[in-house]
Order: sequence, then C-alpha cells, then structure tokens
Amino acid sequence: MQGCGVTLACVGGQSGDLLLPHPTDVDGLAAKRPVILFDNAGVGASSGRTPETAEGFAENVADFLTALETGKVDLLGFSVGGYVSQALVLARPDLVRRLVLVGTKPRAGEMTGLGERVPEVASHDVLTEEDYLYLFFGPSSASRDAGREFWMRRHERTVDVDPESGPDSVRAQNALRADWNTARGERFAELRRIGQPTLVVNGNNDIMVPTINSWILAQHIPQSQLIIYPDSGHGSLFQYPELFCAHVARFLDSEIPFT
Repeated sequence: MQGCGVTLACVGGQSGDLLLPHPTDVDGLAAKRPVILFDNAGVGASSGRTPETAEGFAENVADFLTALETGKVDLLGFSVGGYVSQALVLARPDLVRRLVLVGTKPRAGEMTGLGERVPEVASHDVLTEEDYLYLFFGPSSASRDAGREFWMRRHERTVDVDPESGPDSVRAQNALRADWNTARGERFAELRRIGQPTLVVNGNNDIMVPTINSWILAQHIPQSQLIIYPDSGHGSLFQYPELFCAHVARFLDSEIPFT
C-alpha cells in the first residue's frame, strides 16, 4: 500500500511537545506507517542554533531525512511547521511524496481574522490552560470542553517531556514568522510549483493563523483538497483527533489521491 511510507511531522510552536500530548492524537497516523515527530535545531529537546527563516528550518529537515536515508516521506506541517513544510517541498520536492498542511498559511498570507489578543497571549512565557483555550479552540462551550480534554491529555505525558525552547530559539522563531509574512515576488505564485498531492486542514475560526489562508493554499496548490472542521480553531486536529487521523490516513493510503 503506497501510504505505508514514513510520515514526518514538522511541529510548529515554541514548545517541542505540541503534537505529543497523548496517543489518541497520533496513533491513528502511526497505525500503518512509521511516524517521526521532528523538533528542529534549538526547539524542544533538539540542540543547535534555531534558524531564522523557514528555508533554514527546511534545510535542517532535508539533512535529517538524508541522514536517515528515508527516501520520500509524507510530510505533515502544523502551524509554523506548515511554513517549513512548504519551504522544504519547494526546495527539495524529491524528498516528499504527499503533503498535509494544518492550521497554516502561505508566505505573505492574510492577517484578516487574527484575534485581537493573539499577539499578547501568544507572547506569554508559559501558556496557561486559559491561554490554550483562547488560542487553539473556539468560544463555544463544546469547543472549550474539547480544549480542556486536550489540556488533560497533554499533561498525561510525564516521561521524556521536551523542554520549552530557550530565549534564543524564541527570538529566532519570531524572526522566522516575520520573514514568512514578507512577500517575495508575486504573492502566492510559488504555491503553483507544489506538485505533490496536498491535504489542507483547519478549523472554521482559526484566530491564530486565520482560516482564509487555508482556502488560499487550496486555491493555489494544483492538486489539493481543503477540509474545514466546524466549531473549531487553530487546534482543530486536537479537537477532532480521531476524525483528523482518519482523514489523513485515508489521504495517505489511497493509491490515487482524493479517492
């Protein structure tokens, strides 16, 4: 089955454990394939100096895959990891079979829809439960309840927990975000060069990386499909973990994409 290759997950955010809260959130992806959860240089438990551009991050990913001799991988990028995934597939298309972009945006994407308090809350040194609920989930009681369940799953992991990134890494990641917000040439033109089948996923009200950006990605990447989950935000994959894993697994396992 074609979908049984390696899936590499590029995790966004300043903490390396964002995609490792509980097996519920990743086991569906690992049922038929090896899954590598990748922390870039200086992020989480990885040593080294954190790059200041998505291209620098992508170069590290390419070196990592080359060293492991994985061949082509299926690449999943969440949030900032989606920026890195786009940079990697553009620079090294030979390394990627299929692409999954979650809660992310193209270079110089839209800011309309950004939550008023996002810059202030996201800058907190340590995110509280209420911070997570605001940034990653919707305002409805159902979405907030799902967020609290995610918060509990996230803290069930007590062994080998990745540390928070240090100040140098945080500064570098902030520089990466600023660079990604800057257009280079014709806006969104590079998306047309992505030849891999691509699944784009988001919540219907992402206030961290506004949902309109997922529509833009799907409109410009030639072979793409967009899935929007209801009553959810940036953390839609955490609110609907079983459904998300099922959608991604079906996309990766199908011999012909989108069938």
